[in-house]
Amino acid sequence: MVVKNIKAVIAVAALLGFQTNVALAQDAETKEEKPKKEKKVKEEKDDGKIAKSGKGDGVIKYRRSSLHTMIIEDAKLPDAELILNSFSEAPFPDKYNDHTVGAKSFDLEKYYVAPTVAEGEKAKKKDAKNYAPTIDKYIKENHLAREMVAKWFNRSPEGTFDINLIGERGMYDASAQDKAKANSTERGEALLADAGEDLIGNSFVVVNYSKFVANEPIAKAARDVSYSIVANANEVVRKVGQAAADKLYEKTKDGYSVWTTAYLYQLQWTDSMSAVFYQDLWNDASAPDPARVEAFNNSELFELKLLGSQKAKSLITGLGSNADDKTMIIKNATVKSIDAVYAKLQRKFEPFRTKTPLTSVDPLGAKIGLKEGLEAGDEYEVLVKTVDAEGKVKWKRKSTIKVAKGKIWNNVATDENAPLVDDKGEPVEDSGVEFTHFKGKKGGLYPGMLLRQIK
Repeated sequence: MVVKNIKAVIAVAALLGFQTNVALAQDAETKEEKPKKEKKVKEEKDDGKIAKSGKGDGVIKYRRSSLHTMIIEDAKLPDAELILNSFSEAPFPDKYNDHTVGAKSFDLEKYYVAPTVAEGEKAKKKDAKNYAPTIDKYIKENHLAREMVAKWFNRSPEGTFDINLIGERGMYDASAQDKAKANSTERGEALLADAGEDLIGNSFVVVNYSKFVANEPIAKAARDVSYSIVANANEVVRKVGQAAADKLYEKTKDGYSVWTTAYLYQLQWTDSMSAVFYQDLWNDASAPDPARVEAFNNSELFELKLLGSQKAKSLITGLGSNADDKTMIIKNATVKSIDAVYAKLQRKFEPFRTKTPLTSVDPLGAKIGLKEGLEAGDEYEVLVKTVDAEGKVKWKRKSTIKVAKGKIWNNVATDENAPLVDDKGEPVEDSGVEFTHFKGKKGGLYPGMLLRQIK
């Protein structure tokens, strides 16, 4: 039986390309690059800026990230059901592979973890509203990391695995020319397929918590301040000032501000985890093993690591008596707030950052815009795909370009009668363009190259 298991492991390892010499080369490469990565992490500051990648011969692997999104249910919030439905019906972010596993939401009350405080002290407000411990509890009790790995390997109801999904996603962006180059190598097209395993570590979970803050108390406070400013003025000035304050109050008192906090987790997939998985947990359909089914079901090998969180808001005003209008406005604001917080997560956390295809060269342009939080002057590097002698796809910087002023694409979904505003409620002019324009040198650039934000 032991010999049979060893043969099965060897067969699987050979199928997935885990040859000894390749593994050793990868280990050596990892050891050489690790100090550089650690140094970069130490130097990064939480200033919202994005660090540049190497300009020389350094290469950047491009793997399309996979994502599972969730929202925390809080029945105490106003319009809680509407927020939940808005999230559930929102389009899945198109720059990620949909890696949804299980439920898309969970009850806050059921999993809430109160902050730990010393005896005789009160919990700080910010700690009480930090839902990371609550999310950690949900992730652990529902074995979310294990379920994400199970999906990667197409785990069947009988508990067996295959590499079809990994192969499919590994081949996602392989052009005919890339395939031809890969086929000239010893292992050929299989390299492009099993390279997809690099994607496992690029799997993320984003858990959102959205709340509505009523505008009326804030609007009233602003009116009271205005009243106090003109209180000692002459009658004419006082009446004009109070009338202006009343008008602003009436305009802004109805509605809410939607505040969304998003917590970003990354699935951990190391060489040691991979080795244990193939050695002890892999269960092939050609030789199913009940013991391995049980071993995987009870495994605590996998984990999701919290990278951090970001916040964004969206202002809802002009709510009338029409229930349908109110529903639409709240839905749009909820989706807009979530889009904004995703954009902030990408800016802050490099592993979560997406790359976008260049869709036009005259003018330079790409299908990203206000929804992704673009601003005039944002800088992007243009990456060109290469395939090395072993058939591995890598990316090198070709040039840098910047977002053109007044040419940012409005791809924010809003009611056609509603004014276009930013997350502070300030009006934004619609540029009228069908994609965002960039400025920079066009020489040597062509559609299909990737853009990655650097500043």
